Amino acid sequence: MNRLIHTLETKKKDLLSVYFTAGFPRLDSTGEVMEALCKGGADIIEIGIPFSDPMADGPVIQHSGTVALRNGMTLGLLLDQVKEARSCCGDVPFVAMGYLNPIMQMGAECFFRRAKESGIDGVIIPDLPFSVYMKEYKALSERYDVPVIMLITPETSEERIRLIDDNCDGFIYMVSAASTTGARDSFTASQLDYFRRIDSMGLRHSRLIGFGISNRTTFSEACRYSSGAIIGSQFIKLLESEPTPGEAVEALMRRIGRDSDRG
Repeated sequence: MNRLIHTLETKKKDLLSVYFTAGFPRLDSTGEVMEALCKGGADIIEIGIPFSDPMADGPVIQHSGTVALRNGMTLGLLLDQVKEARSCCGDVPFVAMGYLNPIMQMGAECFFRRAKESGIDGVIIPDLPFSVYMKEYKALSERYDVPVIMLITPETSEERIRLIDDNCDGFIYMVSAASTTGARDSFTASQLDYFRRIDSMGLRHSRLIGFGISNRTTFSEACRYSSGAIIGSQFIKLLESEPTPGEAVEALMRRIGRDSDRG
């Protein structure tokens, strides 16, 4: 069974997915960061594909992508590094997250094939239109058993949400606000209303909430209304400020009030 699907089916609540940009802070640190996250207790690891025009990303993730590209990171190298890290991470699912342009340059089928060979269990492509997914990517996703995870926002219609729930596998990525990524200290009343509204829809797929998760309060509120939370900007800040990836993971777990020992 696909590792991501297995994790989502066996752990229904309090999932922690952590995002980082491959090739940041160093070109050769990707595997080290992934191993630290696996040992430190992440349930899912999201590997960011750096891109020169990351329209959904805030300044922290944009900076990490710029550094990674300057370091020489490419999509092909990322897949090679992920493949090397797979043996150190057991059954922890890997999800690649990146924009459509680098995937199109590699070729969609080549990307899905290599992703599968590298041990990637799902992909998130923020700028992939749902109609294009249905016409060109759904069959590839099913052929290679690499689910495409779609994003929804507070503005996404109920009709579109149900189409995504019916036609995509993995989880539904709930963007907490119609803005770019970035850490925040708390959610607004309107955001909490949005979480409750989606929670009441009875969707068949798990939902993870991302954008703005940075501390115990936002992590617990996200988990209250969904299967878990996605943290990116806060972890990237810690990767830059802490001496090692292991210490960055430990600092993250302290911030969200979670035991960092996977055991």
